[in-house]
Amino acid sequence: MSGRTDSDTGPPIAEDTDQQIGEEPIGEARRARWIAAATGVLLALAGLAAALVRFTGTAPVRVPASFALGAAVCALAAVLGAKGRTRRALWLLIVGTMVMAFGDQSD
Repeated sequence: MSGRTDSDTGPPIAEDTDQQIGEEPIGEARRARWIAAATGVLLALAGLAAALVRFTGTAPVRVPASFALGAAVCALAAVLGAKGRTRRALWLLIVGTMVMAFGDQSD
């Protein structure tokens, strides 16, 4: 038995790792919620503005309707993003933008 008795077999543990691990995911989640909500609101406002502009013009009815529908989907995504459902909000933002793009191509 000539081995050293003071050797440590586990990895070194810093004293403040629990604090760093506990705070970082919370900050990332908060940032994701804000980004999802702000992007949803921004796209919803842009969709409503485009729907109003196209509604007053000579565009077919489906064009402003698709912009309004896309804006409603993005508004729903903003609400879900604010509640923490960021993955669903991201998919709804994509769907809402695609609906608005369809309306733009129909013009």
